[in-house]
Amino acid sequence: QVQLVESGGGLVQPGGSLRLSCAASGSRVNIDTMGWYRQAPGKQRELVALITTGGNTNYADFVKGRFTISRDNVRNTVYLQMNSLKPEDTAVYYCRVSIALTMIVYWGQGTQVTVSS
Repeated sequence: QVQLVESGGGLVQPGGSLRLSCAASGSRVNIDTMGWYRQAPGKQRELVALITTGGNTNYADFVKGRFTISRDNVRNTVYLQMNSLKPEDTAVYYCRVSIALTMIVYWGQGTQVTVSS
């Protein structure tokens, strides 16, 4: 069993920055890919960014050059640095982790990001 605790969401003005964190805890788990998704009101959940254990990353086109995903494998924590935020980035952001050699994934509870003046 894996527990995910997210933090860092909030209200920010357009052009501002936020940093999201997601810490995974659980005994004897081998976490593989970590990532962030988001869901805006009335829209489907969509991929924002992924990062593998080895540090390979994948970004959605709409965040390339603005967001940076990183991870600390010792602390089993994934981060999302979000710069140059736009109103259309407003959404609930969810952390997702997959367990190595299984089809098991875990989701965080979500953290609200609101970009508004």
